[in-house]
Amino acid sequence: MKQRIFDLTSSSFALLILTPMALIAWPILLYLIGSPLLFRQKRTGLRGQVFTMYKLRSMYRNAESTKIRHLELNEAPWPMFKISQDPRFVRSKGGLEVGRFLSRSGLDELPQLWNVLRGEMSLVGPRPLPVEEAEALRKQDPAWYKWRHSVRPGIFSLWAFDSQHNKSLTHWRRLEKATLQLGLKGQITVIGKIILKQLKNLFK
Repeated sequence: MKQRIFDLTSSSFALLILTPMALIAWPILLYLIGSPLLFRQKRTGLRGQVFTMYKLRSMYRNAESTKIRHLELNEAPWPMFKISQDPRFVRSKGGLEVGRFLSRSGLDELPQLWNVLRGEMSLVGPRPLPVEEAEALRKQDPAWYKWRHSVRPGIFSLWAFDSQHNKSLTHWRRLEKATLQLGLKGQITVIGKIILKQLKNLFK
């Protein structure tokens, strides 16, 4: 109950602060990368329930359908899929790396505050996996799949803060277990550290 109250109050406050900024940024992003600005994807959440997760679109419209072409660039242990220098990041007409900027800064994750308000996500928790990755994990490691989906997935996690998060599945699992063990004070600390990290990325 305390967790849900923390999620609701914090996400509501964040949306209240960020909405004026979003109203200014929306037409700028629309001009730079075109529509749609929102990216929707099916993810696996609490108790294996599938929900629609929202992000600001940082990749080309057909990025998901072309993922198989870039499997050799995957930096994460299978069945996860992560590419830091993803060639699918969208550029503006002038060549600005808008998509990479949104991803590195974490700004692309802001629409997930809406998922938190809807009760599909928490502020802190294991990152929600795309349905196909979650299903592959269920077959490969049923125990891990079960306990990582025993809570709501989160926007923030120790996985996101760790520079070696793609080292191995064992390391990934260790980070997620540590995330699940965080109390509210620890969650606030993690959120603060990740925000500071993302702010630094704005100037890289």
